[in-house]
Amino acid sequence: MQMVFQNPYTSMNPRMKIFDIIAEPIRFHKLTNSEAETRQIVNDLLDHVGLGRMAGVKYPHEFSGGQRQRISIARALATRPRLLICDEPTSALDVSVQAQILNLLKDLQDELNLTMLFISHDLPVIRQMCDRVGVMQMGTLLEVAPTEQLFQNPQHEYSKQLISLMPEFTGLREEVKTA
Repeated sequence: MQMVFQNPYTSMNPRMKIFDIIAEPIRFHKLTNSEAETRQIVNDLLDHVGLGRMAGVKYPHEFSGGQRQRISIARALATRPRLLICDEPTSALDVSVQAQILNLLKDLQDELNLTMLFISHDLPVIRQMCDRVGVMQMGTLLEVAPTEQLFQNPQHEYSKQLISLMPEFTGLREEVKTA
């Protein structure tokens, strides 16, 4: 199990190079037999998240928020977890970058057969990213259901209230189609 935290600005040691940030969990858990093997894994992860190997020689302050979140994802994947907990992974990012990170996470989920626990208050994001949804209120799990079932027919009153507050874009889409 690994985590991708909400704020990519505070989840990295600013004095460490990106290579060492990603290599740290590999070294800590002794997942490789050599530094060459660690280097190969880190370079592959940097390539996989779309940053390239040269990113490893830089420091966190040299990257944008979206790039830092890609680094956080690479670090989380370094131990080859079966479960990735994503705690509001896009809420600190610009809207244009949010879609890129969500697409990356979805692609990684499919490619690596990865289970993700996605923590978010952003219902459209939850609807896009999740197969099943759990609704919580003040630390209590109120309802769990397949995503579309929950969004179309919520059972708990709190779930109904949340979903009723969600913006609907169907009218906008219809206007664009008829224009």
